[in-house]
Amino acid sequence: MNALWLVIISIIIFIVAYITYGAWLAKQWGVDPTRKTPANVINDGIDYVPAKPAVLMGHHFASIAGAGPINGPIQAAIFGWVPVFLWIIVGGIFFGGVHDFGSLFASVRHDGKSIGEVINVNMGRRGKQLFSIFAWLTLLLVVAAFTNIVANTFATVPAAASSSLLFILLAVTFGFFVYRKGMSLGIGTVIGVVLLFLCVYLGYLFPLQLSVNTWIIILMVYIFVASTAPVWILLQPRDYLNSFLLYAMIAGAVIGILIFRPSIQLASVTSFNVNGQWLFPMLFVTVACGAISGFHSLVGSGTTSKQIDNEADALKIGYGGMLIECVLAVIALVTAAYISQGELTELLKGGPVNVFSDGVGVFMSKFGIPFEVGKAFVALAVSAFALTSLDTATRLNRFIFQEFFEDPSKEEKSPLTNMYISTAITVLIGGFLAAGGYAKIWPIFGSANQLLAALALLAIAVWLKKTGKNYHMLVIPMIFMLVVTLFALGFLIKANIAAGNIILVIFPVLLFVLAIVLAKEGYGIVFKKDDIENVSKS
Repeated sequence: MNALWLVIISIIIFIVAYITYGAWLAKQWGVDPTRKTPANVINDGIDYVPAKPAVLMGHHFASIAGAGPINGPIQAAIFGWVPVFLWIIVGGIFFGGVHDFGSLFASVRHDGKSIGEVINVNMGRRGKQLFSIFAWLTLLLVVAAFTNIVANTFATVPAAASSSLLFILLAVTFGFFVYRKGMSLGIGTVIGVVLLFLCVYLGYLFPLQLSVNTWIIILMVYIFVASTAPVWILLQPRDYLNSFLLYAMIAGAVIGILIFRPSIQLASVTSFNVNGQWLFPMLFVTVACGAISGFHSLVGSGTTSKQIDNEADALKIGYGGMLIECVLAVIALVTAAYISQGELTELLKGGPVNVFSDGVGVFMSKFGIPFEVGKAFVALAVSAFALTSLDTATRLNRFIFQEFFEDPSKEEKSPLTNMYISTAITVLIGGFLAAGGYAKIWPIFGSANQLLAALALLAIAVWLKKTGKNYHMLVIPMIFMLVVTLFALGFLIKANIAAGNIILVIFPVLLFVLAIVLAKEGYGIVFKKDDIENVSKS
């Protein structure tokens, strides 16, 4: 089969899904373009700042599309390309898109607060506390992992470090002129994108060579500043400009595939059990970003919901952003599927990003971009998004930490609600784990991430039901993701009992218990007979 058909078919399906199913969801949930959003009502100039749809899409997309939609499909290709492709299509449209759109919309209707606060309002304070502790710890793991990954990338590819630092300076300058000096977004974008690619070139001319530990310290300082600075000065402009790297990468790959028209070499289906890895549930845990990922719910209900200028933008950014990520996941699958098994095994020694970079580099070479330049550009773009995900995760963890200690019944605020104190706690613990401890518990991240997705779907469904809106489109996705998570945790517990790894037995058991407790409370509400008198309108 020609890989070109996979790309064309998927893009057509996603466009049709956006126009039909996405629009239907917006209608069912009562998205109201005339209703003021939290960004306009609160507008504190730090976290709540209205953004134009294109700018906010850049932030949201850059934050959710780190290395996730690339790694997952390539790693899951061991099961064959058909199950991965089908999961990306079905998962993206009916699971991930609904999950991302719903999380963003629910947060907008709860003053831009996190999913934890949605649970607090609709299920009770105990549910919020359990969810917040779980989400905070999961994000802490993300902060530690991405600090380590970015530090290692910068140490081994110094050009990426130089370019990334120049990106930050460019973003601050862009933000200052567009938001404080009145430069039009169109003119600023043209200049910014030209300078963005100049930064890539300068990075290769002046690589910055430092050790891994030095980069970890620098990154800790950076994420502290980045997650407490007003969003208009760094987060919005940097993610907006960075998104053009991703758009250029996707466009280059699609044009290259159109010209090259590579044939798929990978088997359509290999086996249900590959080296002890069962297709169910591992496919649905491995391909998270690109189908459904709990991390997206934290982004949607964290930074994105505080910047959305109009409720109607939630469809474009929440549902549309997820479907664009699905296209990226299909391209990632193609980079693994068009080469022989031997070539794939060899390239995988450098990791999934190496497979992706090599494939897109080959595709770009078909329209004149030298292979080495194309491959290096893709690797640089992926590292830029890892840095984006890192400081977004830090800011999200700050929000969750502050909300956890907020108590409206008390006049005096807890010092732990202070954004500098809450950020410092996250950064210090995350940096400590990044220096050597996170890898011991990283294997549980996949299951924890999908448990987040299942609980976010549950929270959205409960809220929709309590407000008298149609929630039935969430029932199958939330049950499926909960079952997937419980099976994955069960496999993890069994494997680590056999291996004698106590740490990786304790954490999955705790997650398993948490899932059961929250599911019992939430599912009791979702499947309870409607009590119209108790329906609230929000």
